[in-house]
Amino acid sequence: MKVYLDFVFLLNFFFDFLILYATKKVLKICISFKRLLLGSLVASGTIIFLFLTLNTVTLFLLKIIMSIFIILVTFGKKNFFKNICYFYLISIILGGTLYLLNISISYKNQGILFINNGLALNFIIILLVAPILIFSYIKEQISYKNIYSNIYEVKIYINNKAYNLKGLLDTGNMLEDPYKKRPIIIINKNIKIAKSKFLYVPYEALNTKGIIKCYTIDKVIINNTVFKNCLIGISNDELKLNGTDCILPNKFKEEL
Repeated sequence: MKVYLDFVFLLNFFFDFLILYATKKVLKICISFKRLLLGSLVASGTIIFLFLTLNTVTLFLLKIIMSIFIILVTFGKKNFFKNICYFYLISIILGGTLYLLNISISYKNQGILFINNGLALNFIIILLVAPILIFSYIKEQISYKNIYSNIYEVKIYINNKAYNLKGLLDTGNMLEDPYKKRPIIIINKNIKIAKSKFLYVPYEALNTKGIIKCYTIDKVIINNTVFKNCLIGISNDELKLNGTDCILPNKFKEEL
């Protein structure tokens, strides 16, 4: 069997670059393009294992050591465990999907048997599918992290009673009372709270104007940060935002 070393090296380099690039984007790691290229070159060097007679255990250990070296060369020591976990995760997703495509294209079903029909996964298909898969994964992961990185455990104290809620920090929530400029936390209408002093605050959102009833509170604790100069307003509609109970105002962003 002929093995075209240059082709294998380029293909390996292509996949390694995609995986390292995806790891960089998902984890938002600031590294230069040169570091990505260097890491990809180091990873491509693993093709030497094709020409060595190694048992399964030795080959597995060598691959582990090599992957550690790849991560150190590309991203450095900082957040090493997190980096290598995502590196493996993305490798499994990409490799598993391409393997599934290869099986689907290269084999035909005859009863309960799958027989190779002589087709191999075309190189052009690999070049097209792999980037699409990686960039789709990056997009979904970044979207997921952007949503859930803004979700906090919120503890609101009213008349010395604590309410444990889950809050979403919304940069679009600029609502504040016109009297003392206190930011307002919007609470889901199904949350039953103890009544306290209240006031009515006018609001305008998406060409809709109205008045929201707001209550004074003792304090709010988010990530061990205490906020006292704020109000809570009860939403007129039920909030359906990733299981959260309240919407935190943009003013909290600077301190969280």
